[in-house]
Amino acid sequence: MQDAALPLQRLLDIMARLRDPETGCPWDKVQDFASIAPYSIEEAYEVADTIAREDWNGLPDELGDLLLQVVYHAQMADEKGLFDFATVATLIGDKMVRRHPHVFGEAEAAPGQWESGKALERLARNRRGTLDDVPVGLPALLRARKLSARAARVGFDWDTVGEVAAKVDEELDELKVELESGDREKIFDELGDVLFTLATLARKLDMDPEACLRQANAKFTRRFTAVEHDLADRGLALADVDVKTMEEGWQAVKRRERAAIKKT
Repeated sequence: MQDAALPLQRLLDIMARLRDPETGCPWDKVQDFASIAPYSIEEAYEVADTIAREDWNGLPDELGDLLLQVVYHAQMADEKGLFDFATVATLIGDKMVRRHPHVFGEAEAAPGQWESGKALERLARNRRGTLDDVPVGLPALLRARKLSARAARVGFDWDTVGEVAAKVDEELDELKVELESGDREKIFDELGDVLFTLATLARKLDMDPEACLRQANAKFTRRFTAVEHDLADRGLALADVDVKTMEEGWQAVKRRERAAIKKT
């Protein structure tokens, strides 16, 4: 295995040079934490996408882009005298050792050990509320799942999947009432309740709602594109046909997919 020390130091030196006030890159040296944060989120999603596509040749490059975000934030913090990359690496190393006493200490592995360790850390940071440290910046569906999971740890939860599914139906009924009223503010509120409850249902099923939605996005894209191509084969464009024709094309694509699955 290649020694990571030299390549990592090279990356740190590159970032320091990019941020040099006099000789650095004009774009890089004017960035701050707030301007870089969206790129950090974007790179994390690109890593997830690469894994979902099983693009193992592309994964090192995407992981490098994500690592660069950590290095970028650490460099900006170092310039302000807040902390440096070594602090980041030390803290995460210490945390992993602390949360795995069954590996690095004498303790036996125990159920709930990881979450117990996190709870103690929250107390140390004076975050005593159950939901205090669920990050606001998370994607909304993911944060909804985490919020309901955190509440479930203190008993605020449904006992069965069926009860959550019934709650989804209840929230949908409430949304339908507001759709009839036409009150956009209330529709907005009720639609949010539906989405939150669906995220809770995903948690109860031990599924990631973001992953579920990504799969649905991919399926929609695949089928819509197939409809578009089918029309093009007939010398037509989407703008040339009505919704009924599009729906017929959509159903035809679904039938082809099902037939292909049966063959395999």
